Amino acid sequence: MSMLRTIGVVTFAVVLSATAGPTWTPLTSGVNATFRGVSAASDQVAWASGSAGTVLRTEDGGATWQKITITADRVDFRDIDAINLKTAYALSIGNGPASRIYKTTDAGATWTAQFLNEDPNVFLDAMTFSDEQHGIVMGDSIEGKFTLLKTDDGGKTWARVPADALPPALLNEGAFAASGTNVAMFGNNVWIGTGAAAKARVLRSTDRGRTWKVFDTPLIAGGSAGIFSIAFRDATHGVIVGGDYRKEAEALDNLALTEDGGATWTLIKDRGLSGFRSVVAYVPGTAASLIAVGPQGTDYSTDGGRSWTPVQGPGFHTLSFSPSGKAAFGAGGRGSLGKLTW
Repeated sequence: MSMLRTIGVVTFAVVLSATAGPTWTPLTSGVNATFRGVSAASDQVAWASGSAGTVLRTEDGGATWQKITITADRVDFRDIDAINLKTAYALSIGNGPASRIYKTTDAGATWTAQFLNEDPNVFLDAMTFSDEQHGIVMGDSIEGKFTLLKTDDGGKTWARVPADALPPALLNEGAFAASGTNVAMFGNNVWIGTGAAAKARVLRSTDRGRTWKVFDTPLIAGGSAGIFSIAFRDATHGVIVGGDYRKEAEALDNLALTEDGGATWTLIKDRGLSGFRSVVAYVPGTAASLIAVGPQGTDYSTDGGRSWTPVQGPGFHTLSFSPSGKAAFGAGGRGSLGKLTW
């Protein structure tokens, strides 16, 4: 949402323990942008995106990064999604024409402008894809109606989900443009976490975005609070994290789990997160391991999110695991990048 502002972080290496656990390694970006988008296509290939039109790509596991030019306009690329080694989507945010969607199929050499917004009221926030053909984009609500776009043809066309297929939105309800991870897909299922309203809620579709229901969650809600990230490891088990981005050191009612596909949520308080968290992700290849990251720190869980261990060290705005689960890339303020290995 437009209320979100950048907060810088400094990256440094940290080892959770001498024998096991995640380890952060600092990476050099060569830029001073604020990153809020990152996506790993493999252990070696990853993208990062952020302010002032900045997009970077690595092919050597983060040792070096190439700066990619999508447009001469200094738009804020808050989200980037890698589909494979050469195909990726990039989303910029902002009112009216600043909200755009671009696609590359040649590793960033050329880009196609797939969606150039002309509605001055539209403010896009985040996107996700189940594969190259099927994707969902979330934007802030307008006059009590959610803004959702979907594609089923690889972005050749983007159609707005009709208002009558969606529940009404609460006053000011939308999705925080904080990490590109408040939208999740698994098979035909889609989930969206909301905030900035009287309640933090989850929108759910079981037919790839054609029809939707909405469910209340116990997470803290309000103008600067709500759900910042949502992740599912299958059609039923999921997690939401967030909090109040103006109170980064607090972890009040900012973590909940579901075992029924998002219809009901259980708040986790004891041994929970150690602060505001803007991204959560399951470790690929595991059934119960998760990482949650925020601007001031990192936590990890090995029991499905019921208990968490803080990692003393760096914080980032966003994180993405490679499909193998052997590596993850974090991205944050002041050009900070890091690589997490397990």
